[in-house]
This record gives sequence, C-alpha cells and structure tokens, in this order.
Amino acid sequence: MKTYELLTVFKPNLDAEEVDKALDSFAKIIKDFGGKVESTDKTGRKKLAYEIQNFRDGFFVTTVMNLPEESVAEFKRQLRLSDNILRTMFLEVSKAGV
Repeated sequence: MKTYELLTVFKPNLDAEEVDKALDSFAKIIKDFGGKVESTDKTGRKKLAYEIQNFRDGFFVTTVMNLPEESVAEFKRQLRLSDNILRTMFLEVSKAGV
C-alpha cells in the first residue's frame, strides 16, 4: 500500500457541514477500497489564481491517505463524479531518504 496526498478544491458556496459530509463519503470510499485516511487538513477558503466554473475562490482540503495501488484509478473516478469539487490534485508521497 502506498501513501498519497489529495488536494481537493470544493465549491465556495458549500457550508462547512456539506464539506464534512463530502469528506466523510471519501473516507468511506477509501476504507471500502482497503485504504486508510491518515490525516485531513482543512486549509479553508482561498482565492483562486483563475476562474474555475465561474468561481473565483474555493474551499481547500488536503488529505493524506494509504491506498492500494490497484484502487487509485477507481478512487480518482469517484472524485470526478462529485459535483461539489472544482479541482483535485492527487500525488504519491515519496519516502524521504530513499
């Protein structure tokens, strides 16, 4: 199992409760794939460098997770299906000193 970092930009018109619901559903999907959420950091609302879907700002959340490699493609597909997400960036975390 590898460690991944996911930066998610949610639509700014969502309230904190809706963002928490979306994060809970992602955590459930990760668990169903045999993975585990290590940490979640809600950075908050920030201004975007350019307009995305007519929004000038977004709610940023960074999630660190462990996920089996064979589940990554399906997890990314699940992220694309969400209407509340403006953008995502999915990265593999490299081990320091290797």
